[in-house]
Amino acid sequence: MPDLVAIDSGMLGSLLIAVSLLGVLLLLGVLLRALIPPLRRFFIPAALIGGVIGLLLGPHAFGIVPDSLNTTWSGLAGILITIVFAPMLLGENLPKAREAIKEAAPHVFYSYFSSFAVVAVPALLTFLIFTPVFGTNPLFSTIFEVSWPGGHGTAAGMEEAYTALGWAAGSSLGLGSATAGLVFGIVAGMVMINIAVRRGLLLNASGDGGTLSTDILPVTQARVESQGRLNRASLDNLAFHFALIAAAVLIGTGLKFLVDMVITGVPLFPLAMIGGLLVHLVIKRTPAYQLVDKATLNAITGIALDFLVVAAVASLSLPVLLDNWQALLISLVVVAIMSVGIFSFIGPRIFAKDWVENSIVNFGAMTGVVSVGLVLLRAADPNFKTNAFRGFALRAPFASPFVGGGLITALFPVAVANWGNLWVGIGCAVLCVLLVLLAKVTGIWKSPGRRLAEREVQSAVR
Repeated sequence: MPDLVAIDSGMLGSLLIAVSLLGVLLLLGVLLRALIPPLRRFFIPAALIGGVIGLLLGPHAFGIVPDSLNTTWSGLAGILITIVFAPMLLGENLPKAREAIKEAAPHVFYSYFSSFAVVAVPALLTFLIFTPVFGTNPLFSTIFEVSWPGGHGTAAGMEEAYTALGWAAGSSLGLGSATAGLVFGIVAGMVMINIAVRRGLLLNASGDGGTLSTDILPVTQARVESQGRLNRASLDNLAFHFALIAAAVLIGTGLKFLVDMVITGVPLFPLAMIGGLLVHLVIKRTPAYQLVDKATLNAITGIALDFLVVAAVASLSLPVLLDNWQALLISLVVVAIMSVGIFSFIGPRIFAKDWVENSIVNFGAMTGVVSVGLVLLRAADPNFKTNAFRGFALRAPFASPFVGGGLITALFPVAVANWGNLWVGIGCAVLCVLLVLLAKVTGIWKSPGRRLAEREVQSAVR
């Protein structure tokens, strides 16, 4: 077990104030989204807006927020990401592989191919150019898989892992990269959707993401965030689900203790996710499983993620970004071009029908996490008339726990630290080639001309 440090009431009081101020930043983000329509139009979340306000008030800008508070916010991110990941597989009805493979396989291929590519290219660039020319830390190559598909949450949560590997600046660079990826994903995605509309590739597109003129949903669209079946005389529903997450975190902590004996630098959050799976497997065999409500778990995850993003962005280190601006700028341009290339070249070859809708949701997830992918899909297919949403959802159990912010993502920095960028870059490039060969062998990969011919035959038969 890890060494436990006693926390006195004064420290807990400081933590309460720090978290309360994060809540105020979130409220300011909501208010600015309501007052400034472009923030809604470009789907900038309130947590990111609040984080930017906190950053401007911080010690690297106006200096209103003291260093002590900034340090507390920075430390919160690594804790909250564990809460985000612990319930990911808890209460999840995992689909049978045979039932899901037909629709999910192309989406799973896209997820793994893009993740390995987003590691391979920066790793080789870092080995060949950035480290010898700019003196960039070798672990720099891993921030793009962590921050683009992983998003602000994963980038912030990797602070402990990067620090353990001797590169405390990694999380701040990841957060800067995540912000760039979010903006690029939304803007470039909307541009590509409009191009597809002009070319007649989309028949159901709205082009605006189905945006509302206000963030306040009508009563008919109100969400039910939680459903409790446990008698409150026993325990409150939220407390029950927090207890499940706590058990998952404790199991993950035990797993980390064992893993650290073999290899150091593996963060807690993917191990807590495994802990959640173990809790799921145990409780599913008991009558208590009927008390598990996935919506409640998702609500807890959402709270942790919003506070994580605002804390992480507010405590971002601007000097670190400026010290690494050359490598960061070059890599961002290269990864952006690569993401558009994957969308344009691979999409038509792996999706049998509606390739733009199916590809755009994966493009969004690759550049700015799953929520951006769904925003773009809503713009391309507002009424979900294609199978893109179902296929993307079915891919989640096979991809989300591993790549794009999962277990494999967390292991990339460890791999670079142990084997170096050259071998990691070559290895990931080889994996991309093997994935293409596997897709061709299994029939997932076909030329666009062959896809068109098959669709014409199917239309004639009908």
